[in-house]
Amino acid sequence: MDHQHKAGFISIIGKPNVGKSTLMNALVGERLSIVSSKAQTTRHRILGMLNGVQDGTEYQIVYSDTPGVLLPKYELHKSMMQFVRNSLEDADVVLYVTDVFDTYEDLEFLTSWKDQTETPILVLVNKIDLVDSERLQECLSYWQGVFPGKPVLPISAQEKVHLEEIFTHVVNQLPVHPPFFDKDELTDKPERFFAAEMIREKIFLNYKKEIPYSCEVVVTAFKEEEKIIRISSEIYVERVSQRAILIGHKGESIKKVGIQARAELEKFFGKQVFLEQFVKVEPDWRGKADKLRSFGYTLD
Repeated sequence: MDHQHKAGFISIIGKPNVGKSTLMNALVGERLSIVSSKAQTTRHRILGMLNGVQDGTEYQIVYSDTPGVLLPKYELHKSMMQFVRNSLEDADVVLYVTDVFDTYEDLEFLTSWKDQTETPILVLVNKIDLVDSERLQECLSYWQGVFPGKPVLPISAQEKVHLEEIFTHVVNQLPVHPPFFDKDELTDKPERFFAAEMIREKIFLNYKKEIPYSCEVVVTAFKEEEKIIRISSEIYVERVSQRAILIGHKGESIKKVGIQARAELEKFFGKQVFLEQFVKVEPDWRGKADKLRSFGYTLD
């Protein structure tokens, strides 16, 4: 391997709903993280790899999309925060994402990290397309005060404004290191994970209040044939009443989720998809460590 190869982990962190997943997808150029207007959509740490050559030097950028930083209320939240901690431990650069409506919340986790870390931080003020220039200047000044001495960049992940500046900053900060992953890999997650996430995204889009947060999707079968992929999934909720809402009158609601998810899956995998969905009740699964582990969450 060329000794001039650069590689590093770039952690994308911030509070819920500031646009971290939209930014991750824009930076990688693929739709890896699910996106919705509701907070706390992302529950796992998702890696997205970007390989290329800059000024004659090969590089591999490993972006980490992480759950939004919050005060944990459930065992699920504790696991989500552990994913954030893990991503900060191995980060070579941190992209702290905020937006033009956000203010700094003195969460102990954030404060202790911000004051102690020696990792380079780039502060990204997202959603600049939603405010005028005067308000934007106020926001930039505010965040420069919160992160003194750190670069603060106004961006729009949705409109892809100033993403080139992020890329340049990141590449310049990468250490000389062999690639961490094969160059043809795009992510560390298996196909089943993305299938489950796409179904979960449609639940977030179609239901209100507590329903999306009470749902977990597990892909129990993923069989790829020459012309079709056959996917079987189980959707877990916490109460019988939630199951009734999720299914809807004569199954119309869950059928709509299935139709939308299948379209997304076919686009993602480039192949026809047959999708089965079964709704099950698992009382208080968000608070059960053993159940969370079986769903793929890590509890340390």
